[in-house]
Amino acid sequence: MAYFDAASAVPLHPVARQALQASLDEGWADPARLYREGRRARMLLDAAREAAAEAVGCRADELVFTPSGTRAVHSGVAGALAGRRRTGSHLIVSAVEHSSVLHAAEAHEAGGGTVTQMPVDRTGAVDPDACADALRDDTALACLQSANHEVGTEQPVAEVAEACRAAGVPLLVDAAQSLGWGRVTGDWSLLTASAHKWGGPSGVGLLVVRKGVRFAPQGPGDERESGRAPGFENLPAIVAAAASLRAVRAEAAEEAARLRELTERIRTRVPALVPDVEVVGDPVRRLPGVVTFSCLYVDGETLLHELDRAGFSVSSGSSCTSSTLTPSHVLRAMGVLSEGNVRVSLPPGTPAEDVERFLEVLPGTVAAVREKLGAPTATEAAPETGGDLVVDAIGRRCPVPVIELAKVIGDVPVGGTVRVLSDDEAARLDIPAWCEMRGQEYVGEEPAERGTAYLVRRVS
Repeated sequence: MAYFDAASAVPLHPVARQALQASLDEGWADPARLYREGRRARMLLDAAREAAAEAVGCRADELVFTPSGTRAVHSGVAGALAGRRRTGSHLIVSAVEHSSVLHAAEAHEAGGGTVTQMPVDRTGAVDPDACADALRDDTALACLQSANHEVGTEQPVAEVAEACRAAGVPLLVDAAQSLGWGRVTGDWSLLTASAHKWGGPSGVGLLVVRKGVRFAPQGPGDERESGRAPGFENLPAIVAAAASLRAVRAEAAEEAARLRELTERIRTRVPALVPDVEVVGDPVRRLPGVVTFSCLYVDGETLLHELDRAGFSVSSGSSCTSSTLTPSHVLRAMGVLSEGNVRVSLPPGTPAEDVERFLEVLPGTVAAVREKLGAPTATEAAPETGGDLVVDAIGRRCPVPVIELAKVIGDVPVGGTVRVLSDDEAARLDIPAWCEMRGQEYVGEEPAERGTAYLVRRVS
């Protein structure tokens, strides 16, 4: 089985496994106690903090360990906002942040704060100038990920941090996806990360708060981890997390170059092997092992199941692979195709042979899924019958509304229109994306008696 979902979790690094086993024997005691076992545990905790701080590029007393990356985000956002409440309650986040950041923003807004969500371009990157323009006198905090978890696009953190610093606004960087590959550049103020993203054990997060940043921990007070992460430290996991971070960093440069070559193979060859595919994300400024593409006329959940049966563990941001049946917020913000979305994220050590086998299996798998759905083929050409058409796709989920649109677009003359009726949220994203891929004109949407009507004009 080829595991291609490292953006979700990286397999435990051998160094992490060794450190975890050793610290289970040596680091079980309370590091706050003064007796021998406690002093030994404290030494392990201090050494882990020093190692993690060196990897991040901060002082050891600026870094605390949290029970997860999500907890680090929530604690960091809440503490920074509370520390600057006299300045104001305005929070800035990008539209493609991890759900943990967006949930923190929702909680802040529900509590009476204001939130500005920064748009991104079609590659998934924010505009630093637009971020600078969004800063206000009452802005308490800005949040920006170092790299996107779904499409791999790296964000211009250094440029945004410079604008924030000039305005006197702290910037919190979610570095979960990138910290294993290197330090985050720029003059950021707060940083969060999660150990299971670089091959450490799950249940360990990092929260860094630079000296001089106003910060007020929220919730009941606790004497551990500078009051910023209450509860008894999971010392064996912390030691393993720090040890594995140091180990992956030592291998990062060489492995990054190798994985970039493998993902470039996928980015280049998938559109040549599979018709009607859109590769998304920045082609250059991206994480080494992540490549994401979307296939027209494909049920994403079925495609992932078929790839799993063929021996490949991949993930997706497609609406059809979530329980909510709504498009990924990342793909929606980018304005790209969401149906049939596949994210390939290669863990360190991935053999090139696995990638080649994936490229061999993918075309036939996509073709089989399309055939089951009755999707149109490139050779089909329907006669022009004239007039406008209405496609009733109410109650039918992705990618059926787009398939039905593709089947009938040739039935109207150039200049004619097709009105697609749909109550599937994904249609709002995928019909315009199909128009852009097919060179047709997306006119817009309007309310209908049932669902929404999406109007498409035939251009060619």
